[in-house]
Amino acid sequence: MSFVSTGHSFSSRPARVSRRHFCATLGAAAVALPFIVPSGLRASTAANSRLRIGQIGFGRIAHDHDCPGVLSSGLGEIVAVCDVDQKRLQRGVAFLTQRQSQGGRTPPTITAYGDFREMLARENLDAVIISTPDHWHAEPALLAARAGKAIYLQKPFTMTHAEGVRLRDEVVRSGVCLQVGSQQRSWEQFRRAAELIRSGRLGKIHRVEIGLPTDPTKPDEPEQPVPATLDYDRWLGCAPQAYYTEQRVHPQNDYSRPGWLRSDAHCLGMITGWGSHHYDTMHWALDLEHTGPSRVEGRGEFPDPARIWNVHGAYEVNLTYPGDIAVNVSNRFDNGIKFFGEAGWLFVTRDAPASASDPTSPMSGSPLRANDERLLDPAGLSVRLPVSKNHHQNWLESAIAGKAPLAPAAPGHRTNTACIVSWIAMKLARPLTWDPLAEHFVNDPEANALLTRPERAPYGALRIT
Repeated sequence: MSFVSTGHSFSSRPARVSRRHFCATLGAAAVALPFIVPSGLRASTAANSRLRIGQIGFGRIAHDHDCPGVLSSGLGEIVAVCDVDQKRLQRGVAFLTQRQSQGGRTPPTITAYGDFREMLARENLDAVIISTPDHWHAEPALLAARAGKAIYLQKPFTMTHAEGVRLRDEVVRSGVCLQVGSQQRSWEQFRRAAELIRSGRLGKIHRVEIGLPTDPTKPDEPEQPVPATLDYDRWLGCAPQAYYTEQRVHPQNDYSRPGWLRSDAHCLGMITGWGSHHYDTMHWALDLEHTGPSRVEGRGEFPDPARIWNVHGAYEVNLTYPGDIAVNVSNRFDNGIKFFGEAGWLFVTRDAPASASDPTSPMSGSPLRANDERLLDPAGLSVRLPVSKNHHQNWLESAIAGKAPLAPAAPGHRTNTACIVSWIAMKLARPLTWDPLAEHFVNDPEANALLTRPERAPYGALRIT
């Protein structure tokens, strides 16, 4: 096994980053600016068409989805892995060595890191995959963009809206290729649904229903000793200090669904966790990728906030989009997206989980269906969208070619914003007015205060200057 440890990296603290100047108009100009490939990436790929990639976070999604997706593309090799849990770090090295040895190949030497900053300092690293808990998305992605690395970022784009603005603007400034893990854009039925709707097959769309699952709660488990292999302070990162129990973090002995997905210190629940996928499909199909709702009203069932598993349960959200499109989001609907237009309705959903431990919903019928099968006829469509069979491959091809990927940063931020705005409406349980151009609630300090969160020092993307 090729395994190089960085020794002290598990206990080192985040370093201050030198001051950068941001252009005040970057957010509004994000759509118009050209895509730029950093010169370092061009130099690397000129000599080697296989990108050298680092994996940040080696948990369930990295093991089941991200690493297999990247390696199956044949366009990159994973030469570094980082995790704050040494047990998972060593499993990652073994897994990646084995996977990259298949077919009699000689695997690359894989360097292990406990601090992603040390990984990002490598000049011979072209790209990184970020498969961390949600509260650890923004900081490594922001610093990876500044380091000129291409980025595959698991959804949701960021934990908070304020982080999203910072990251979106930094990606535009740096010109790196960032692909959000909105892999439904690479599934045929979702692309075909978007093509049908954009081509006017349903006529004017007047309503959309989005169905999402929920996550359960349960009583808190007692405090446990922090495993000797886990840098728990670094795992908590910018989130509030809280006692360790495996229920809050991730399983020590397998890759089943982790507890942090049910804790709103680390994740907002299914409204962003799976909502990021379905809202993104809706935005894509309606050609509303660079705007958002103007009105939102919601309600949700929330456990006692003192509980560990305290993300929302049942919920109902109503949003108004440009063109007076009414969007209803609820756990009562079938998991998927249903578009209602002048000519009928169209429903699209998944036909397979991304990870073995993903929640599943009963499905009857085709993953793409309509009230009249003739509405699904692909002949004569005026809009054709890019075809991708592998979302990770699309990212690598885009990074090498110097073009925008299928799910870039700006639309990813807009999708995440709509999900966060929905979560805020669920929390406040009253109608809210959202300005999608200025990206704030109108005359509502209480709602605007929820667009960001305090960051526990010394961590946090908003502390980076």
